[in-house]
Amino acid sequence: MTNRSFRPDITEETGVGLGTFYIYFESKLVCYEYLLRQYSHKIRSNIAQRVEGLNSQREIEKVGLMVFLEMVRDDQHMYNIIWESLLVEPKFFREYYTQFSERYQKGILQGQEISEFSQGDPEIISYILMGISNFIGIRYALFSKNEDLEAVSEAVISLLETGLFN
Repeated sequence: MTNRSFRPDITEETGVGLGTFYIYFESKLVCYEYLLRQYSHKIRSNIAQRVEGLNSQREIEKVGLMVFLEMVRDDQHMYNIIWESLLVEPKFFREYYTQFSERYQKGILQGQEISEFSQGDPEIISYILMGISNFIGIRYALFSKNEDLEAVSEAVISLLETGLFN
């Protein structure tokens, strides 16, 4: 039996009638998928707006990371929705990262064509960069709200630029 004090009902929490909820969403799972897609779009569109007009892949990656970190810091529910999807419906989690990777790979390929990205498998590169963003986000935007996110982003990009191994 579920303890409702720990898991409030969506409609109770939002003050929306149950009938009204089901006009818009077939189920809570469909609502969850909708939220996940909305956050995905919000992340991509915010990054696209902020990197528009930048010329170097280095700057695009740095600003893109900083925008993501700012979004995590400012809306931690977004991060929860994304990561909890692994437990709620693993298919949603896979689709979220697969689709993000597919879009990311296009930019990586463009960067490789003009020699601003190292040659290598664009899919692997996309997952490396997403992994870095995710865990830097957890440490510097989720666990702490007082970090200089521009300095953190610059440090990450500098390490990527110079490499980790001697």
